[in-house]
Amino acid sequence: YIQFWQERLTLDRLSHLDWQNPPVSLLVLSACRTAIGDAQAELGFAGLAIDAGVKAAVASLWYVSDRGTLALMSEFYRSLAIAPTKSEALRQAQLALLEGRTTIEGGQLRSIASRGGPIPLPAILQTDRPENLTHPYYWAAFSVIGNPW
Repeated sequence: YIQFWQERLTLDRLSHLDWQNPPVSLLVLSACRTAIGDAQAELGFAGLAIDAGVKAAVASLWYVSDRGTLALMSEFYRSLAIAPTKSEALRQAQLALLEGRTTIEGGQLRSIASRGGPIPLPAILQTDRPENLTHPYYWAAFSVIGNPW
């Protein structure tokens, strides 16, 4: 399921949403294993969203780190504004983590591309333990499914 503020959206209800009015060009499913399904939904929530009319979805193939996903999605949205395709925006975000241009240090998200400076992490994501965001665990789980433009 996808947990909203006070409601859960289960796989069987996903196709009942009106994805066409207005048309949804990108659905980002940044939670764990959102591209993993079963015999009824081969690509999980992402595949069902595509079947229901969403043009593209970003989804993950395995359990992901909350801090790593925060860093990756921050870079993805920044790249999405300038990249020619959704898949290129995701690739650029993944490279930012792989190359160490985006880091989490001292309880802050730091990015070389950020003009506003470091962003403090929410209290629930604070830790003294450093994470090596260059490791594929933090960025390789995500794929664009559907139309990359």
